Amino acid sequence: MIPSFRQAFNSQFAPEKYQQFRRELAARCGMDIPFQVSETPCFFPASLVERLGEDGKALIRQLVDSPEYRARSENTIPDRFRVPNEAVHPMFIQVDFGLVRDAAGELQPKLVELQAFPSLYAYQPVLAHTYIDVFGLDSLAQEDYLHSAEKSANHGGHGGARGKSGPGRPGLQYYLSGLDAASYKRLLAEAIVAGHDPANVILMEVHPEEQKTLPDFLLTSNLLGIRTVCITKIVKEGRHLFYEQNGRRVHIHRIYNRAIVDELERKGVTLPFDFRDDLDVEWAGHPNWYFRISKYSIPYLKHASVPRTWFLDQMPAVPDDLENFVLKPLYSFAGLGVKIAPSRGDIDAIPAEKRHEYILQERISFTPVIETPHGPTKAELRIMYVWLKELLPVMIIVRMGRGLMMGVDHNKNMEWVGSSAGLIGG
Repeated sequence: MIPSFRQAFNSQFAPEKYQQFRRELAARCGMDIPFQVSETPCFFPASLVERLGEDGKALIRQLVDSPEYRARSENTIPDRFRVPNEAVHPMFIQVDFGLVRDAAGELQPKLVELQAFPSLYAYQPVLAHTYIDVFGLDSLAQEDYLHSAEKSANHGGHGGARGKSGPGRPGLQYYLSGLDAASYKRLLAEAIVAGHDPANVILMEVHPEEQKTLPDFLLTSNLLGIRTVCITKIVKEGRHLFYEQNGRRVHIHRIYNRAIVDELERKGVTLPFDFRDDLDVEWAGHPNWYFRISKYSIPYLKHASVPRTWFLDQMPAVPDDLENFVLKPLYSFAGLGVKIAPSRGDIDAIPAEKRHEYILQERISFTPVIETPHGPTKAELRIMYVWLKELLPVMIIVRMGRGLMMGVDHNKNMEWVGSSAGLIGG
């Protein structure tokens, strides 16, 4: 995406360096990464990232600021998971975009999906920083800065080199909204810990030791001093929740929820408390928003980045060109149940009483924009938001792929694909 960085990285790449990168990443995370991590970061111009951040904000505000949508989305919250005292807006939101080149040759963002639920807020900056350290990308940025400054001087300019990250210092950024490592940590602490003793704040997940996102849990614990607790291990006494540590019960004041409802349902997890109870606990990201802002939201959005989308039960007619569409269950996670180019039989097989739980979405063919030794590769960019006093884009997750779907589970036995980091230049 930034040709000078892309070409320099590719020309200097060595497999041994990638293995060193994997070892260093594992050391920083406290474990081997259990999913595919790409051999390369992705270099994006600041103008593109800023546009994605603003487009995502516009989509989120369309939903949150609409009383009509708020009323319609009431039906999305299952009764047994409806938590009292709902917050006026979500705290953590993810908006996923693909990139498509238009007839004029310009890249345009296209919405893939959005979800009001936390993502890899602790892992992603570590991933980005490890790419920079191991591959010497600060030096790459310095060379690019000097080259740009020289070109500007030769053309009568006044410097104006891109990529500055501080007074007189060029660099590649990975925090958004003017954040740096210190202010990003303060923001996460304010959102998740919110002034409580970290011992009374937990990251709650179902069987966290089995999750592929465990590196993020470990890093969150290290960053904020909170504990990761399995939802099945929580103890309820009256309106209070506790977890056990070293043989004693510790009162839970605040929960950073990472437990996915459809996984709880799919695994038949027996819960030690009822989400509907008026518990004496705060939520770092109120759970009801997981349902309100989701695939369910897409048919209501009006924006140039949003592909045509219908609820299956409200579709005027089944399109003749189903090869150009994707069938998605509303509350699947990590691509479960998604069918690309569904057949008429796939649609007919869904019972009438279940059709409101599916959407049919126009299939967007991403433009491969990342040049790799294995050919041009597609990238899906997740803009991660934190909403406290204001709605802020804070970080980018990138998924690279050459398969039909972009998730790391759908690009196996390939190189230069998988989870990656977005590094931002001028």
